[in-house]
Amino acid sequence: NPFLTADVAALPVEKSETYLAARLTFPEESTSATRVRWSLWTTERHRHAILSSGGKDSLLSYGLLNECGFDVHPLYVNESGRHWFTALNAYKYFKDTFPNTGRVWTNSDRVFNWMLRRMPFIRSDFANVRSDEYPIRLWTVAVFLFGVLPLVRKRGIARILIGDEYDTTRRLSFKGITHYDGLYDQSRYFDNAMSRYFMRKGFAVSQFSILRPMSELLIEKTLSQRYPELLRQQISCHAAHKEDDRIHPCGRCEKCRRIVGMLTAIGGNPGICGYTEMQIADCLKSVETMDIHQESAGAEHMKFLLREKGMLNGGSKKKRTIRPRPEVLKLRFDPERSPIDGIPVDIRPLLFGILIEHADGALLKSGRQWREFDLLVDPGLHRPFPFEQAPRVQKEKSYLWGEMTWPEAEERFKEVDIALLPVGSIEQHGPHLPLDTDAFDAEYLAHKVAEACSSPLPLVLPLIPYGISYEHNSFKGTIDIHNHTLSNLVYDIGMSVARNGICKLVIINGHGGNIPALNYAAQMINRDAGICVCVDSGETSDVDIYKITDMPNDVHAGEIETSTSLAVRPHLVKMELASRSVPEFSSRYLNFTSRRGVLWYSYTQKFSANGVIGDATKATPQKGRKIWQIMIAHLVSLVEDLKNLTLDEIYNRRY
Repeated sequence: NPFLTADVAALPVEKSETYLAARLTFPEESTSATRVRWSLWTTERHRHAILSSGGKDSLLSYGLLNECGFDVHPLYVNESGRHWFTALNAYKYFKDTFPNTGRVWTNSDRVFNWMLRRMPFIRSDFANVRSDEYPIRLWTVAVFLFGVLPLVRKRGIARILIGDEYDTTRRLSFKGITHYDGLYDQSRYFDNAMSRYFMRKGFAVSQFSILRPMSELLIEKTLSQRYPELLRQQISCHAAHKEDDRIHPCGRCEKCRRIVGMLTAIGGNPGICGYTEMQIADCLKSVETMDIHQESAGAEHMKFLLREKGMLNGGSKKKRTIRPRPEVLKLRFDPERSPIDGIPVDIRPLLFGILIEHADGALLKSGRQWREFDLLVDPGLHRPFPFEQAPRVQKEKSYLWGEMTWPEAEERFKEVDIALLPVGSIEQHGPHLPLDTDAFDAEYLAHKVAEACSSPLPLVLPLIPYGISYEHNSFKGTIDIHNHTLSNLVYDIGMSVARNGICKLVIINGHGGNIPALNYAAQMINRDAGICVCVDSGETSDVDIYKITDMPNDVHAGEIETSTSLAVRPHLVKMELASRSVPEFSSRYLNFTSRRGVLWYSYTQKFSANGVIGDATKATPQKGRKIWQIMIAHLVSLVEDLKNLTLDEIYNRRY
């Protein structure tokens, strides 16, 4: 990195368990007044936001989706610096031509430069260093993403598109350290991470690129042949200047060399992008001798095409063999970099039908080899997109394990390798809630999570209704089983589902007393079957739910459980008998809902005469609906993560 001072540049490489050293605090914020405003956004899948600039990728993404008939919103982010110059031509054209065009102003460039001037390990003359790298490598695409989110929410947009091509998804390491280089925020891994983040936050938004099967050369070819009016707006030069109310490229930088070289190689006219004849000649002269920051196969094929046209004039000493790389002008589908299911199903037929007109065919990677295939009839065309919840009304096969016949089960296990096991209890829940509250809630949650997942839906095993409820034995109606009874039962179920081909088992636990037995069973299944088993007893959502409640130590038949019951089966709630019984402990470490609290056990009757631990009088159906939303969304996110991970990836064998 040419921007670092000598001392820092010489630091040794040290591998560490974690590289996080920062902690954010907001001392002026009143924690007592903090309340979660969680809700699932209302979005429409036919609405698409294009993170727009003057580059070829966003221009082509807009042209393609617009031609496919979707509701497309080109959203521009003004970075308040010279980077905005690259977008200015396109923004003016789109603003005057397309009504959905939007612009967001940010001060990111100013903040970045302000920050650099105050970092002692950055050279003070950083502004005078000519480099295609940034002094500090930030994930700058995130600035654009979060900048457009208010517009995305206001307009009910469900999909955000980033214009990234085939060669931007890379796995890198430096001396054994996973290295998220300057292209990480243009990778498919970043898209997936952000889609999962949006899902966890309840934003109902997914992020992807429709250009991943395409090389830069194929993108430029398609843009110039199909959308010449959009090509006219392309400025990819970060040293551009203003002249005659338009932005013009410098004609000297690496990006200009690349754009001129590609357009000339495919028979296009760089002049349409504002290059003068002299600039075109200078760029072509330097293509052969100077660096091109491009996929090596793409750069080589571009030079091959230019040489075939007689555009390269290298002397005999400099001239080397340049072989053709025809694959870069084909659509390339790689399971890692550019899978067919990397974009939503409804986009694929129309989009690929257009792209195949400009590509020289389609390739599918198998191992290390590319093979030709017929994209438009391939079964992969209909594989589900993993980052969108399925519609509420589905014609898909039942997700209930118990409703299948054995031949149906045999077929489903070829599609599904994840199952949900709800576990509850039959125990007292105060004078106002039914005995089966925990059992009903666990089963209801498992069903709602399965329904909300993308296809293929996870399978839901029949409920285990009985649990470890010794602490409630003082109250009539409670049915208590031993720890070893529950753990042995769950173990046997886990081993059986593993023999059927399930390799990911999510246990959805509705009763806190079951935790030790379920954790033990999960450990033993993992040991003996080698599958992934996890137990959720509220861990994925409790931190959000406790911010909704008004009182601490709300753990049994109080505000939370009464609210969730009011939301889904109010006819079984006797609110006239609801009461308040909130224990206060001498030590904060004994508080049940404290983040620093320890697990400890005692009989409920020692805290409460009627079995309530919390304040049931503060329950409302509105709170209950919000709590259900939170629990469902977080568990859906967990299940979707697991669905799309192999066991090797789960056990951190990705790199």
